[in-house]
Amino acid sequence: MRTLNPAWIIARRELRFNFDSLIAYLLISGFLLFTGGFTWLNQASNIFAIKQADLGIFFSVAKWTLFFFIPAMTMRLLAEERKNGTFELLLTKPVSHAQIVAGKFLSSWILVGITLALTLPYYFSVAYVGEIDHGATLTGYLGLMLMSAAYIAIGLLAGSFTDNQIVALLLSLFIGVFFQFLFETIGAFLPGALGEGFYYLSMNKHLDSLSRGVVDVKDVFYFASVTLIALLLTIRNLTAGK
Repeated sequence: MRTLNPAWIIARRELRFNFDSLIAYLLISGFLLFTGGFTWLNQASNIFAIKQADLGIFFSVAKWTLFFFIPAMTMRLLAEERKNGTFELLLTKPVSHAQIVAGKFLSSWILVGITLALTLPYYFSVAYVGEIDHGATLTGYLGLMLMSAAYIAIGLLAGSFTDNQIVALLLSLFIGVFFQFLFETIGAFLPGALGEGFYYLSMNKHLDSLSRGVVDVKDVFYFASVTLIALLLTIRNLTAGK
């Protein structure tokens, strides 16, 4: 039988730990509670109140819920390993820093994918009661997956600086705040190309574009670039022993 890639072995181990320790169930339940509540039950913003067959409310709530949940999910991935000394134990096996980071990234991204898949009944329900824009809905889900990849990578980067989970959580949120709304806010006050440059760094700009059903290579490139840069910096920090 073909030997599994070490990154995939690590990803499977992390996923198993998340489900065995109830972490996955708590995160999934919390996500479904927040997004479902605002999508279906909130009197001011639910689908029936706005009388539109789309998941715009869901996507708006989901991006903020993931913004807070992903740092909570990633804070232990590297910080706990380093604190307990198990990270060094991993390195005694035929596995590289890059494979460790890739495995932990994949485990979190798969968990987000499972969580979002559990919201597909929202999509089918809205499609049943009205004429939903299927293209915009599917690209909206794509946008959430790409945004999640970027925030998972940022969470891993934060964890590469410390062996304290709380510090990793706060650092991940601090970095994320810039991408979530500060870059956009700064860009609004700056003139010309400088303002456009800051605005381009905003996650919302690219996520909103995808949520409208527009798949632009620039948006995909943006998310891929943020994810790759954060992962490469994480590997660099770990290799340097920070």
